[in-house]
Amino acid sequence: MTRKFVTTALAVCCGLAPLFFGLNFLFNPAAPDGFGITPWPTGNADGYFMVKAGRDIAVAGVTFLLLGLGQRRVLGWAILINALIPAFDGLAVVTHGGDLTTALTVHGTALAFLVATAGLLLTERRETSVVVTPSLAPAH
Repeated sequence: MTRKFVTTALAVCCGLAPLFFGLNFLFNPAAPDGFGITPWPTGNADGYFMVKAGRDIAVAGVTFLLLGLGQRRVLGWAILINALIPAFDGLAVVTHGGDLTTALTVHGTALAFLVATAGLLLTERRETSVVVTPSLAPAH
């Protein structure tokens, strides 16, 4: 198994996870229970769920776009920047009456995974390709 295969698999996970969370928040009313803050907003404030869903789906879209275009170094930077999301999510849990254990296990694990994946992508060696140019000299 090559490093490129491993980093590609990790990058796919970095796209699939927010896609799942985004769709889950959009379509599953019980999804917010695992986030770590209770009680959840009601009334107009429950529009937060759609905001979170849109954010997560957009993150997944950018991840898959960069992966599909083969922009692995840019993808590494994007994933590293996206690591701010679980960092702030965990901070929100801790500072708004949530459980520290939930903040660390759910959001801390996501943060560590994203940082590790970004680090691997950013330190990948670029593949060098050999270009064969036909000779301009006449064949004898």
